[in-house]
Amino acid sequence: MSRPVLYLDVDGPLNPYAAPPQQPPLGFSVHRMLPESWIAQHPGKPRPYVKPLRVLLNPEHGLRLRELSALYDLVWATTWSTEANEFIGPILDLPDLPVLDLPAERAESSHGGSWKTRYVIAHAAGRAFAWVDDEIRDADHSLVKSSHPGSALLHRVDARVGLRDEDFAALSRFGRSQATPISPAVPGRGKRPSSGR
Repeated sequence: MSRPVLYLDVDGPLNPYAAPPQQPPLGFSVHRMLPESWIAQHPGKPRPYVKPLRVLLNPEHGLRLRELSALYDLVWATTWSTEANEFIGPILDLPDLPVLDLPAERAESSHGGSWKTRYVIAHAAGRAFAWVDDEIRDADHSLVKSSHPGSALLHRVDARVGLRDEDFAALSRFGRSQATPISPAVPGRGKRPSSGR
């Protein structure tokens, strides 16, 4: 049986960008980042004058995601694209993950839901999947139900608080229901699986 895929959005689930500026959720710390994609959004502005992105991250999320990697194949599904491996992964102690190929510009949704949904469905290609994102709507559930033959968990995360215990519990339940777990889980960045010695 194929393992399910877990598609990970960054802004919202991992970076609760809508949290009150002066009160990040418990466990999160502030990081200032200047990815090239952000600099490109400020044409003509010298790099030193581009205000860095304020990103909230919780290192415990990396541990929880590595645990889920015993059940899922983890894939970034974010506009951060490959920069998620450069900026987000190291802080969460995640290895480089595959990246869902999304267009540089958001394509308008034809079904009234998230613009990412059709790309997630195409990439999954019939495999069971879970997807965490803050922009999932009822229309996305309908499109997946009508277009995707496999099982799917579309899990909306509140961008004010990010992933919480109940979210990880739901992902774990779905993952266990879909495939036989493997061990060990994906090691952290720069770490190797134990040789058993």
